[in-house]
Amino acid sequence: MADRNVFRLVAGILGCVLLGVGGANALDWPTRPVTIVVPLAAGGNTDMMARIAAQRLSEKFGQPFIVENRVSAGGAIAAAQVAAAHPDGYMMLFSPSSTLLLTPLVQKVNFDADKQLVPITNVGTGTQVIAIRRDLPAKTLAEFIAYAKANPGKLNFVTAGANNLTHLAPALLFARAGVDVVMIPAKGGPQAVSDVMSGQVDFYFGNASELLQHAGSDKIRLLAVGTAARNPVAPDLPAVAEDYPGFEFSSWNGFSVPTGTPEEIVTAIRREVIAVAKSPEVQERLSKLGVIPGGLSAEETAAVFKKDKESFAAAVKAAGIAPP
Repeated sequence: MADRNVFRLVAGILGCVLLGVGGANALDWPTRPVTIVVPLAAGGNTDMMARIAAQRLSEKFGQPFIVENRVSAGGAIAAAQVAAAHPDGYMMLFSPSSTLLLTPLVQKVNFDADKQLVPITNVGTGTQVIAIRRDLPAKTLAEFIAYAKANPGKLNFVTAGANNLTHLAPALLFARAGVDVVMIPAKGGPQAVSDVMSGQVDFYFGNASELLQHAGSDKIRLLAVGTAARNPVAPDLPAVAEDYPGFEFSSWNGFSVPTGTPEEIVTAIRREVIAVAKSPEVQERLSKLGVIPGGLSAEETAAVFKKDKESFAAAVKAAGIAPP
């Protein structure tokens, strides 16, 4: 009996020691540089938000947080690389929610976001704005839809590529409204905006950062925003949901880590990113671009992902895109 008690005592002490070592390793993080993988090109809003957060994390934790842009279609390769990384907090993803939730619906990918990645929090939510050429006889979204219904197949909409938000948001809207509008792909956002302003195309559902700066233009008219409620930066623009309840299309931009990353590390990242996202200087900088400042809790992030997954699935169906 004494030997058994001694064995139990030793085992208990050893267990506590091992737990202490494990906890110390997590709490000591980071002891070397951390890589932040961004699946989009440098210079865009997502990249900008990643770099804002990287600077804060570097200052807070005393190690370099290095942003690496690994561009691929839909961000699939970058997401797969992070999903397969060792869950130790030294490689993380900074991406739009569409990388994790929309890309697998339109192309084959080598990752399972639900099983392999854990979203932490965001720095900001990118918003979309509907714009039409100004000489169209419509001053509101309702008037534009009525005009499109009266002219089936005669109007067109431009997209910044295909199978992305600028393609799927209008596809879902037009499906709900029951109108026939022709799609014309452009090479990117700047060309799409230029095509609307020059009168070559009729409609663009693009990034707020591209379009809000043209609010006073005599060549383009802004009609609505894609967020659930009005954007504080442009309070005069109604939300699409005011005409089509429940409609919402936006882009969460934030951090995800491989599943199994210690909770202490996840909590530390979330705490610091929330702090930077809620700082007045960052909020002002993002708001000027039409980006809604982030810093969502774990529960709020989960709710966003649930909503986005439903919206993306409905839009893919409306666009008639076959499963990959």
